[in-house]
Amino acid sequence: MFQIENIYLFLLILPIVSFLYSSVGHGGASGYLALMALFSFTPETMKPTALLLNLFVAGISFYYYYKEGYFNKKLFLSFAITSIPLAFLGGTIEIDASIYKKILAVLLVFAILKMLNIFGKESDTVKQVKLWQGLVVGGIIGFFSGLIGIGGGIILTPVILLLHWGKMKEAAAVSALFIWVNSASGLIGQFSTGIHLSNESFILVGVAMVGGILGGYFGSKKFNNQKLRYILALVLAMASLKLFFT
Repeated sequence: MFQIENIYLFLLILPIVSFLYSSVGHGGASGYLALMALFSFTPETMKPTALLLNLFVAGISFYYYYKEGYFNKKLFLSFAITSIPLAFLGGTIEIDASIYKKILAVLLVFAILKMLNIFGKESDTVKQVKLWQGLVVGGIIGFFSGLIGIGGGIILTPVILLLHWGKMKEAAAVSALFIWVNSASGLIGQFSTGIHLSNESFILVGVAMVGGILGGYFGSKKFNNQKLRYILALVLAMASLKLFFT
């Protein structure tokens, strides 16, 4: 097993994180990275492990949202066209551990704000996304997805809602598949540089899938547990501060 202290506490918290992220259509990479940062995983381990977990949890989440009829194919493609190749490019780039931690600390702020519902609330008005807008937004998010090891949904969902490009459930469905393709592309990019996954990573997949299945099911219905999101926001804030000052 990973050589870290309190591994069983980590395994206890992990499915809770995947449950909460999956319930809002996300794979949970920012949450996994925050959790791994708190438990002192190395960046070399964090990036591929978070993307691997994303593949399974985001895939489960997308299945439930798609099944409920919330997926907007056209909206998804407008972002995915540029995000997939740029996620691969980001995955091939190795950055200094200290810089990695600072970028991740900043990106976790998006996750905190999303969990607190501070921005990205649903609107009755839905606007058509212009192709160039989708290509630019998708490309930027895709690049950082591969570079840092996130799927990008935690940024894409608020953007969709802020710019009124879709409803809450629709944004969740699009983000779930967006996360999946970016995670796959970023992971392939990392593999191309010689990075390997440890066997223990697949144990984490099994643990995270438990929360992911339950979160995807309840999230695609009418589930909304704001108290648990507040707790997760606190965990993310602690991880962000640790990353920024270490």
